[in-house]
Amino acid sequence: MKQLKGMSVFAHIVEEGSISQAADVLGVSKSVISQHLKNLEEELGITLLKRTTRKQSLTTAGENFYQYCHKLNVIAEEAMLTAKDTLSEPQGRLRITASNALMDSVVVPALSNIIKRYPKVKPEFISSDKHIDIASERIDLAIRVGSSKDSLMKQQRIGEFRDVLCAHADLLDKGIDDSIPYVANHWQHKAIVHQLESDVAGSLIYEKEADIMSNSYHTCLALLKNKVGVGVVPDFIFKNVEGIVEVFPNHHLGVNHIYALHPYMQHTPLTVSICIDEIKALLDRSNNKALTQ
Repeated sequence: MKQLKGMSVFAHIVEEGSISQAADVLGVSKSVISQHLKNLEEELGITLLKRTTRKQSLTTAGENFYQYCHKLNVIAEEAMLTAKDTLSEPQGRLRITASNALMDSVVVPALSNIIKRYPKVKPEFISSDKHIDIASERIDLAIRVGSSKDSLMKQQRIGEFRDVLCAHADLLDKGIDDSIPYVANHWQHKAIVHQLESDVAGSLIYEKEADIMSNSYHTCLALLKNKVGVGVVPDFIFKNVEGIVEVFPNHHLGVNHIYALHPYMQHTPLTVSICIDEIKALLDRSNNKALTQ
């Protein structure tokens, strides 16, 4: 089918954001990319992209058509990876993203084992507390808190953790009250409401307006360690931070689920599979250790 190349090129134009960027990624000239797009639009009899000197945007028809073109590229990539997986050793580039907290405490320790075991695996770590677009950034694996509604991504629940409402012990020497500032991450709402449960003491609700906000987990943690306020920290980090204690020791917040997401719907590349398995194993060990303490 002669249109397949044009469809593949069109998906790259959309995902890279411009014809010139697509040309760089595919290693061809801009004129070749432009000709593929022109031929495709003439063959279909519709306009797929509205272009100006500064930006491009999809038409309604182009948006619908892109979904199929994206799947075409994913299937082609999976076919190549299936053939490569006949190799006895995992190898190649791997772009992986996670939040700062998960990257530092979970992903890096897990993948360090893989890097040592399989030196031909070449990972690229993209740490961000905001969800970046997996397709446009050509991400092979994303580790995230909570499930995704993206039907183009395959997802697997690989672990869980609890956030811990905590502060420095010196700040809580007289108990908790509204005078102690709340330190919030950007993903939290300005109005903070935490419902905490207990097997023996019943539930309680902690409400507070966020006084200090940051887009960085590292900044929030640093503020807590410097006795500035109260906030939430994942349990797998909380247990390793000296001086920080639970605000309500007999109560706990709910469980958060960790998911692995990737764009490979039919065949998961070997390198991606072993990374997921290693991260899941680390999370399992961490949860089992917590249960026995």
